[in-house]
Amino acid sequence: MSDMQYGRIPGIDKPVSRLVQGTTMVHDKQPETEAFALLDASFAAGFTCFDTAHVYAGGGNERMVGRWINARGLRDRVVILAKGAHHNADRNRVTPWDITSDIHDSLARFKTDYLDLYVLHRDDPTFPVHLIVDVLNEHLRAGRIRAFGGSNWSHLRIQEANTYAKLSGQVPFAVSSPNFSLAEMHEEPWPNCVSISGRKGEAGRQWYQQTQFPVFCWSSLASGFWSGRWTREEYATAQLPAGDLVRMCYCRDDNFQRLDRARQLAAKKGVSVAHLAIAWVCSQPLNLYPLMAPVNAAEIADNLAALQLKLTPRECAWLDLLADQP
Repeated sequence: MSDMQYGRIPGIDKPVSRLVQGTTMVHDKQPETEAFALLDASFAAGFTCFDTAHVYAGGGNERMVGRWINARGLRDRVVILAKGAHHNADRNRVTPWDITSDIHDSLARFKTDYLDLYVLHRDDPTFPVHLIVDVLNEHLRAGRIRAFGGSNWSHLRIQEANTYAKLSGQVPFAVSSPNFSLAEMHEEPWPNCVSISGRKGEAGRQWYQQTQFPVFCWSSLASGFWSGRWTREEYATAQLPAGDLVRMCYCRDDNFQRLDRARQLAAKKGVSVAHLAIAWVCSQPLNLYPLMAPVNAAEIADNLAALQLKLTPRECAWLDLLADQP
């Protein structure tokens, strides 16, 4: 019996696993047996939702995941979370024609006639939101997608989109995919990155808590900050590559204080720091579907165990430096 939990997303007639299997490591240049083994293990553990993207491995990600779904006969049992309209080096690509092109690419790569959940990989806040809502509804009416959302869209931009959808009698955004972690992101890893972590993300968190709008959060382990393998002293002296996301985004005193506390509480509970960091995210009063990236059966089991570990509000506040005692 799986320990996975499930939720429902408007427009999707399948249960959506509360932990989403990220597939960025899966592509068509690796042995099929290797890719299939990970996806098989994830599905057997209760994962029904698989996060993919048009840009991953130049399309190789979608091809391999599609090959697995079709080989196993699972199309009616899995939820494809497909992301598209990512910016490139030359321009922002959140436009009706780019969205349309990417959707048709993805359908061909997956060898399917619909995508369960289509998420715009980025936003372009300068582009009129009503044109984006219109084209997504066009594809929804055509049956190419069942629901849609935005990754790295601010809650204010989603509000604007959904207000327009309501006024125009159309289907609104169903999900949002911001960064969310116990570690606060102090620098953006790329322009217009949206995080609801820490003090800077408080307004967004309050909105998501009040509305219970589904949040498919990414990088809850803060690019490895919560791996538990490093101390603050080791981070300070390590020869990390230029642009390393951990050092750039997370290596600040407040996050090291959180890490110190996480080590204490993890030791008390007999779990790893990473286990505790995932449990912290899953214990928040939000409608959450964290995107995870376990690469083997052991990591899949650890993610499921973290989903089961519920921290008290006091423990969560203490880990986030909002209380003096757990």
